[in-house]
Amino acid sequence: MKKFCLMIFAVLILLPIARLEAGRLEDISARGTIRIGTTGDYIPMSYLNPATGQYEGFDAELSEIIADSLGVKIEYVPTTWPTLTADMLAGKFDIALCGISRNFARAKTMAMSDAYGEGLFGKTILCRKADAKKFKTVADLNKPDVRIMINPGGTNEKFARANLPNAQLIVNDANAEIPLEIAAGNADIMITETVEAVSWVKREPKLAAPLVTEPFAGTRHSCGALMQKGDQEFLNYINFVLAELRMDGRLEQLEIKYLGRKPHVTK
Repeated sequence: MKKFCLMIFAVLILLPIARLEAGRLEDISARGTIRIGTTGDYIPMSYLNPATGQYEGFDAELSEIIADSLGVKIEYVPTTWPTLTADMLAGKFDIALCGISRNFARAKTMAMSDAYGEGLFGKTILCRKADAKKFKTVADLNKPDVRIMINPGGTNEKFARANLPNAQLIVNDANAEIPLEIAAGNADIMITETVEAVSWVKREPKLAAPLVTEPFAGTRHSCGALMQKGDQEFLNYINFVLAELRMDGRLEQLEIKYLGRKPHVTK
């Protein structure tokens, strides 16, 4: 009898833990919406189109797929790169999706999903087409007369501050405006990701990405969904969605559509 009572007590103790782990999915279902944090300033991942008021890009489509799988609607919660971590830790949204680099610093304090876009991301530059031949190496950028515009709070700023101490670093809070500032001649270089550089070269004929096929050494990475730690069931669910998309080929199709992945050809 004593042993049986101890077993019942153990089950009762563990029940709150099980409920806590399932909390995020239960909250989303009860609310009828999934709150998605996004910067909306990163083409081709998550871009708030001012003409339509709609979010576009890889992570916008992924957000729709996740919401549909849960049978809920999307509630976008705007965030910024400088405040992304604080907003996530404060629970302002359930998940963040906006081209977020998977790295050790984020993994120490938050949960990150399995990777997508493997091999497609790396640091490179945007410059004016007329200046494309001037910039071939990091040394060409790291000069006092080179004006480099950066968006604060993300990995692009970290790269610039770590590798380009001699250049003029100009901070611009509006990441989506920086390529146009470069095209207008208000700065010489934007440190960005390969996929963003390719997208902007297609949009703006004055821009070039001369180093896009060879990202700077040590900067290749993948992206992932960002979540709070402590809810393993929610993390498992997001990873399950990604696994299903990878299996049925939809993840590859999104990478081809937005990130420039070459289609896999079977012989």
